[in-house]
Amino acid sequence: MNKIFKLYANAFGGLSVEAWLLAGVMFINRSGAMVVPFLSVYLTESMGFSLKQAGLLLSIFGAGSVCGTFLGGWLTDKIGHFKVQFFSLVLGGSWFFVMVQLQQFHWFAAGIFVLSLLTESLRPANAASVSSYARPENVTRAFSLNRLAINLGFSIGPALGGVLATVSYQWLFMADGFTCLAAGAIFYFYFRHRQGHQPVSVAAISAPENQAQGPALRSPYRDVLFLVFTVLCCFFAVAFFQFFSTMPLYYRKVYQLSELQIGGLLAFNGLLVFLLEMIIVYLIADKFAVWKMIVAGLLLLAAGFAILNLFHGFGILLLSVLLMSLSEMLAMPFMSTLTVQRSGPQNRGAYMGLYSLSYSVAHILGPFLGTTTIAALGFGALWWGGAALCLVTALGFYLVVRRF
Repeated sequence: MNKIFKLYANAFGGLSVEAWLLAGVMFINRSGAMVVPFLSVYLTESMGFSLKQAGLLLSIFGAGSVCGTFLGGWLTDKIGHFKVQFFSLVLGGSWFFVMVQLQQFHWFAAGIFVLSLLTESLRPANAASVSSYARPENVTRAFSLNRLAINLGFSIGPALGGVLATVSYQWLFMADGFTCLAAGAIFYFYFRHRQGHQPVSVAAISAPENQAQGPALRSPYRDVLFLVFTVLCCFFAVAFFQFFSTMPLYYRKVYQLSELQIGGLLAFNGLLVFLLEMIIVYLIADKFAVWKMIVAGLLLLAAGFAILNLFHGFGILLLSVLLMSLSEMLAMPFMSTLTVQRSGPQNRGAYMGLYSLSYSVAHILGPFLGTTTIAALGFGALWWGGAALCLVTALGFYLVVRRF
């Protein structure tokens, strides 16, 4: 027991107070993340939309995410990550209460676009903030701490959302709105006068005398290697986001699980990441090449899809969630770290914006491709397709990340 305690103490030690407080704000915010995990079920069962309409609305949510991510990255470089995060939390939180009133398809489509635009502008600003408040030697662990807080909140959110959904799905929107506003208030009062560190870029480490010629001052949209990297991140996210978009439908339609059971499976993912990610990053971050960890994450995700077709039973669902969670823990923290190291102080918002944009594009493609595949070929074809996409993407990361 003492060894386990010491391991956790070492994994969490050395992080700045600001990194901890920023993680605390994200924990409060993500504890209210109840809408998205149940959105596909809400649209098809509560609002009576068809599967294709639900897929279209989820893709519109993704389109708003793309625009919000691009806007958030651009504004982060213009006005700073503090203002972008604060206004995203406050305005996004307020818009959840508007969504409760929208019942017709076209009004809901417009509302979900605005909601995603406001809330997703937080992501590049938050990533830039994490890299700013982390000590240079602790950037990867600071990202993992932030993701730990997000996933702890996400383990609570879906579980609580499952309870609220049994009463009324509208309570999901209201709870999400309140937690966004609470996170915004705490963020404002603590961070409004705080100064961060300056993360060290790859260019500064490897060739400081030539830094002006390196990626640290280059537009990410002219950094060809990084553009390929973001495309691969998008492919990974298209596959991984099936867990939040089409997987709840699979649980409902194939296994006939209740909202409480669906929320429990989604919460299991967040709990696993909360318990294990910091330890995994602490133990292996300096021992293995980054490309090996990312490729291993893709292979685990492929296995998580494949076993759904090969076996049946609730235990298989738990094993699939475990494999997908391990995939997330191995891949995502190091993708973020590579993005920070590829950028410099003058263009970090743009780099983090483009990186976050890859996930936002996946929010469009993932639900559309997933629901279209289900409607035409069934869930089995979707899981085989997801596994194949993961294998191709793993090969791409093997070829690209090693060149970083």
